[in-house]
Formats: sequence, C-alpha cells, structure tokens
Amino acid sequence: MTGEIFRDAWGIPHLRADGARELARVQGRVTALDRAWQLEVERHRAQGTSASFLGAAALPWDRFVRRARLDDTARRCFAELQGRDAETAAWVRAYVDGVNEGLAEGAARTPEFARTGLVPGRWEPWTPLGVWLGVHILFAGFPAKLWREQVVRHLGAEAVGLFATDGPGTSGSNGWLVSGERTGSGHAIIAGDPHRFIEEPGVYQQIHLSCPEFDVVGLAVPGVPGIAHFGHTGTVAWAITNAMADYQDLYRERLRRTGAGVEALDPDGVWRRAARHTEVVEVAGEEPVEVEVIETARGPLVIGGPEGLPEGFSSGLTDALPDAPDDDAPPLAITLRYPPRVTADLGFSALLPLLRARRVADVDRAVDLWAEPVNVLQAADTEGGLLHRVAGRVPVRSAANRTRLVPAWEPGHDWQGWHEPPRGGLTDGIAAMANQRGLATPLGVEFAPPHRADRITALLEEKDHWTAADMPAIHMDTQLASAAPLLDLLSAIGTLSPEAARIRRTLLAWDRRMDATSEAAALYAAVRSAVVRRLAAHPAFAALSVPPAYPEVLLPWLALLPRIGFALEHLLSAEELYGVDRAETVRAAVEEVAAQPPAGTWGDTHRLAPWRALPTTSYDEPSLSGDHDCVLCTSAVPGLTDLSARGPSARYVWDLADREASLWVVPLGACGIPGSPHHRDQLPLWLEGDLVPVVTDFTRFEKESDV
Repeated sequence: MTGEIFRDAWGIPHLRADGARELARVQGRVTALDRAWQLEVERHRAQGTSASFLGAAALPWDRFVRRARLDDTARRCFAELQGRDAETAAWVRAYVDGVNEGLAEGAARTPEFARTGLVPGRWEPWTPLGVWLGVHILFAGFPAKLWREQVVRHLGAEAVGLFATDGPGTSGSNGWLVSGERTGSGHAIIAGDPHRFIEEPGVYQQIHLSCPEFDVVGLAVPGVPGIAHFGHTGTVAWAITNAMADYQDLYRERLRRTGAGVEALDPDGVWRRAARHTEVVEVAGEEPVEVEVIETARGPLVIGGPEGLPEGFSSGLTDALPDAPDDDAPPLAITLRYPPRVTADLGFSALLPLLRARRVADVDRAVDLWAEPVNVLQAADTEGGLLHRVAGRVPVRSAANRTRLVPAWEPGHDWQGWHEPPRGGLTDGIAAMANQRGLATPLGVEFAPPHRADRITALLEEKDHWTAADMPAIHMDTQLASAAPLLDLLSAIGTLSPEAARIRRTLLAWDRRMDATSEAAALYAAVRSAVVRRLAAHPAFAALSVPPAYPEVLLPWLALLPRIGFALEHLLSAEELYGVDRAETVRAAVEEVAAQPPAGTWGDTHRLAPWRALPTTSYDEPSLSGDHDCVLCTSAVPGLTDLSARGPSARYVWDLADREASLWVVPLGACGIPGSPHHRDQLPLWLEGDLVPVVTDFTRFEKESDV
C-alpha cells in the first residue's frame, strides 16, 4: 500500500493514496502523528481505563463506561459490521493499522505522555467504534429524564415545561442551507458551526482525503476514519446539526439477588436472570476499584443496584414511581437502553458511501444507514439538488418512555420498531436549523429556544443573493433575543437607588448585543447572574437544590443553578411561578449589582476555557463575544461562571459553485502537540470570525512524507 502526506500553510493534512483502504491507513497514521495524546485519551475513555493514568478524577467516567458496557458494545458492533459489510470493516481495520504505525512517533513528540508516564497502547479494530460511542453516549441527554423526574416529584408535571432547554450537558449546532436562487453564483451554499465543548486538542480535525475513487475535504472526528459530519466532495456537500431527538430510555428495575446471581422482574411477571460480572478499574496513585456490571433485558444498569444506592445516600426520588405506594417500592436500580446496544449497529456503513457521494441522492442513501447521534442533515450538489432530512435511528415506543423513567416490570414500554426519518424543504430558498423545534419535532421532547434559528433566518432574508464570503458575518452575530423578559421586568420596576437607576437606563438603551467590548453586556450578564442566584435560592425551588446521589457524570443535568440559568426567559415570562415575586427578584438583583458593578466589559469575564484531559500550564485565555442564545453561541453558565467551555468547535462554509471558494476554521489549530506552530495558529482567526480558505490543489502543498 502506498500513500502520501502533504501539509498546507496551516498544517492541515492533505492525504493521497492508491485506494480507499490505503487512504484510511494514511489517515490513521497522520492522526496518530498529530493527535497521539488525544487518541489515547479517547481510547482509554471508551474502555473505561482513563483513571489508570489520569487519576481519581477520571474514575466516575470510567465507572459509568464500564456499567454502560461501551467497550463491549463497540466489540459487538464491529463483529456485526464484519459479517454484514466486510468492505467497511476492512477499511476501519486499515485506519487502525495506520494509528498503530504512528502512535509511538506521535507520543514521542507529545509531552503529556512523559508527564503521566503513559505508554501508547494498541488499537483494536473496534476501537474507532468505541471512540464514537464514548464521544456521543451523552449526546442525546438521557439524564434530562432524571431531572424531569425530580421536577415532577417536587413541583408537579406542569413545571417541566418551565425548565425546557437544550440543557447544560448537551451539544447543538447552527446550520443553514441557501439554494442557488439566493446566491450570487446560482449554486447552493451550506454554512454553520457545531457547538460542543471546546477541547484541546479540538474535537474536529480538518482533513483532505484523495484517492482515485473520491476527493473529499471536511471535518473528521479524531479516532474515526472518513469524514462523517461535514464534508465536500467537489460535486456534493453536506453538514449536520443535532436533531435533539430522544432515542435513549431509562427503566426502573426490580432486582433481587439469588444464590446464582441477580434476577430482574420482566413485564410478563417472570423473574429472569440478569447478566452479571465484576470488573476492576485501576486508579493512578490509589487502590483499584471494583465495579459490578449488571445487564437486564432492557439494558445495562447505570444507577443503583439490587440494594439501591450506596448506604447513606438518598436518591432524591421516592423509591416507587409516582403512582406506586412507598411501602411497595423496590430499591433504586435504573437501566439504560440505547440503540447500538440493541442493534449492534453504529451506522459505520454510511461512512464510505458518504466519501463516494456525487449527488444528494447518494448522500441520502448513505445516511439511510446512519444510526447515532440523530442529526438533521442538509446537503446540496452542483446540479441543483437539495436535501434536508433527519438521519439516525429513533425507536417507536410509548410517550412515557420519551419523557421520564418507566417501570421495567410493567408492559407497554418495549420498543416497537423505528421511526421513519422526517424530511423537509426550504422556505424562500433557505433552511436554517439550530436545534429548535422544526423538522425533528416528532422525534424529540426538549429543543433549543428558537432565537438562533430565527436570527439566522432573519439575517439571510436581508439580502437577495449571498456569497461564501458573506457567511462569516452570520457566524459572528451576537444579538441576544432571550434578554427580553428580564429587560421587560426591569423597565416596569418602580423606585431604584441612583446607581441602580443608572444601570437600568444603560440596559434599556443597550442594543442587546453580547460583544466582548461591551460594558452594557457585562452589566446585563451581572444582573442576569444575580437574578439566577436569587431564584435558585428561593424556597420554592429548595427541594431541587440538592441533586440526588447519582453517578457524578450525570450531575450536570441535575444541578439547579444551570437549569435556572438556561431556562431563565421561561421562568421570568411564565404566567405564575410558585409565588415568586419576579419583579422584586429583578429589583434586588439590580441593587446587588449597583453595590458592586462590573469594572469592565463582557469580554473581561467571558473568556475561553477549553477542556483538557490533563491540565497544563495555564494560558492567558482570550475574551469572547457571544452568549448561549446568540448565533455566536459561546455558552457560559449564568449565576455560576462567565467562562465559556462550549461554543463553535469549528466553522465551515461549503460553496457548491467552487469548492476552493469554501472556508473553514477550528478554535485552536490542526495539530494537537503543544508548542507546534499549528497548535493554536487558527485561534486569532476563530476569535475574529475569519476563516481559512479551503485548498485542494496538491501542487500547492509541501510534501511531508511517503507512507
């Protein structure tokens, strides 16, 4: 097998090989050279072995992964792939071979290995599937069902809607498609930005893959072959946003121990043997930890067990369901049912057909094979073809499954096949998706507020014809529509102190843009945070203030302060809020800020805070514009911190008239090695809204090596 590695001026790898399998090997190799630490962190996280070198802080994740059986699911999915799609399985193996060839060299370049004493391991054929599972297992936000259970128990079912939001732990995206009738070239443009945790190294890898069968540029997930989410083949391009679909269920189980193991009560009234074994998690610097792994017919146990939660902990829930008497309650035991565990299919059979796609019909057929995460996909081709659809697997089941925990021992909660993916069209040549209610509404429960999608649509309607160069201005829009309820209350307040009255005048005259240079935006954020803290401290929400003793990885969905912060506009505009005097809350918050107003601008406190598996020497992280409900979605947690750990993990503009007029950028750089010239060289561009031109002409690149 032969292949070549080239680099452009930004260190982005451009790869060429004699065939698809050879190209996958080169992709694996170059990813190991550039991202060895990231690859090994993700492999260990997928296996539940990250605490072995990251220490006790990683133990909660490892325990969850072991109990959820991610590694075993990845093995099952690869075995099924081998039997059903031998070509794709061999292609994945070739990628893994390339990773294994490059890991040692990549690790030698990367200081984190020396810091932790980690020795590069060996990737197995199923490891890319495990990485995909590990990255996306929390993507659908199944822990939100635990939150709803809490809300219903303490405030009633009508309160669930008040807290509806895309939540603090999920991820979203902006994406828009402009048809040829609305562009200067007469060909479509696709643009957007996925919102995830900003990681260092980045979760997306700019890459160019070329062989006789295809020539594709796009954003790859390090550790996974091909280009799944965002790609341009020259004649067709595609992009995705999170559909906010609900496709994972939580079941309350009745379990009992027997001399032979553990049994679970099934809906037919029969106690049946559950699979059970124990695993040992190694923890750097501490004693190993034993984890009991139990799986019923519904799925693996992720919370509690036959005896409930550990002694001394309270679940925060009645042990029974709301309609069951407390004295008939089983100990808390909750299983997770998720599609790949049921079907042994992660949708990897879609990856090669996507690379080979020439028209939207090819993309459409490819994503029919998609499994998870469930996405809204937009695609366009050079012949005028357009595609706007949902891709992924969502089970058909009762409405109760979709909203809350359901009893495993009662009939009516099984899965009954799969939903047909909804399809949609364009309105006036435009389709905008930003995780709002829309195309995927039949498949979900909670969605993002409509502000980002509405703003994108409004901006696109301001011009009759668009070019690729126009799109970055939309990426960077900072209008905050969700500020309206707070400002409306503020305008109606009576007497204020002189300084508080000055703040009110400033905010009512503010343009509602969350610009890093704006003092008014800093004032708004300070008042908003004070309102959030005061609401969270109100006795009406006291029962929700202490989250249950669930696994630590699930707690972000159960923390009251973020829930109030992200749902603030609903809470402030609801007809009634459990006796809370919201006008007085806002008045007190303004007076609190007046007593100690912020000294500078929004960007002084709203700064980038990328996630790192291993903390390194702290950087002077830059100021950010934007906010949670802006198109420039740089999410902080109002009331807790102005730092932003989540935002645009890449930006792209795919031009169907001329691929080389396309644009892209990532938050940091193409290389994951600290000290590399390309480790953070795109950060200044990302901050300003500038993008890097897409270049695909190999004569313009510097050849790095043959493979």
